[in-house]
Amino acid sequence: MKRAPKHIVGPDGLPLLGRFAGEAESFDWAGLAAPHARSALWRRFHHKKWHYVALVSEQVLCAVAIVDVGWTSTCFGYAFDRNDGDIVANFSQDGRPFGASARVADSAGGSSSFSARGTSIDIEALADGRYRLTLVCPYLEIDAEFGPPSAPLLLATGTVNGGSVHATQKSPGMALSGEVRTWRDEYRLDGGAASFDYSNGLLARETSWKWASAHTLDMGFNLQAGYFGGNENALWLDGELIPLAPAHFIYDQKDPLEPWHIFTEDDQLDLIFTPESARRQDRRMVVAASRYIQPIGSFSGWVRASPDAPKRMVESLVGVTEDHYSRW
Repeated sequence: MKRAPKHIVGPDGLPLLGRFAGEAESFDWAGLAAPHARSALWRRFHHKKWHYVALVSEQVLCAVAIVDVGWTSTCFGYAFDRNDGDIVANFSQDGRPFGASARVADSAGGSSSFSARGTSIDIEALADGRYRLTLVCPYLEIDAEFGPPSAPLLLATGTVNGGSVHATQKSPGMALSGEVRTWRDEYRLDGGAASFDYSNGLLARETSWKWASAHTLDMGFNLQAGYFGGNENALWLDGELIPLAPAHFIYDQKDPLEPWHIFTEDDQLDLIFTPESARRQDRRMVVAASRYIQPIGSFSGWVRASPDAPKRMVESLVGVTEDHYSRW
């Protein structure tokens, strides 16, 4: 896999498309040339950015996200107690339309924040490839540090039907420390693993995807089927970043808490995901709508570094899947 470029738009105005190992310094779409260029007004309503962090320890799984959809913003967070299978904290908060509630970084190496009505989130890039997440809301508090990555980040860039271009950075599992506090319990994060998803693109009015992600410090994967095709499918194994082929998600859409079968076309990953709980949120507004469910559970099956390599067994690897549709 080629080394990530510093800038995802070249001096000729054309996006540098493909999958790369490493971190880009700039996600700036303003300099795009034809046929990818769009007006400033179009970009205002189609430029979508989000910063998502997952934290997993023996006791708890937490997910936190800040989302900037151009004309408004939102955030969410939850904590799932792995011992009793219960979501012990779950919140979401909208920002002010066209306001300054959210600031999503211009690259994965930047810092993102959200502040509105008693909710404060900061995702900070520190020195030496480390990161800090702090969250305060009426139901949940998180103080966490993680990193540096023990394997390369994935940078994926590609075109989007109905939109223009999109780019994303996915991290491998990173050493984690800190604490989660809920109304019921406190959870130590030390010894766990963190990962993040930074995404930034010019997307279509209607966008949908299926997604799966799980990480330890020596194994992890990111899989997507939907608006971005197989561009961001990757496996991290023993410090190596391995691109994967398109992924298929087979599950009962009427009952997404039944098992999922997920596999890739290159015969390098075949997993069964068993949900234990889920965060879901459906919203219908005058100009926008969303349908979202993120089951929480464990993956079992196998992965391998190449089609002829020995299979590495996966047993009860904690992570999430997602089925998401947005009209934004």
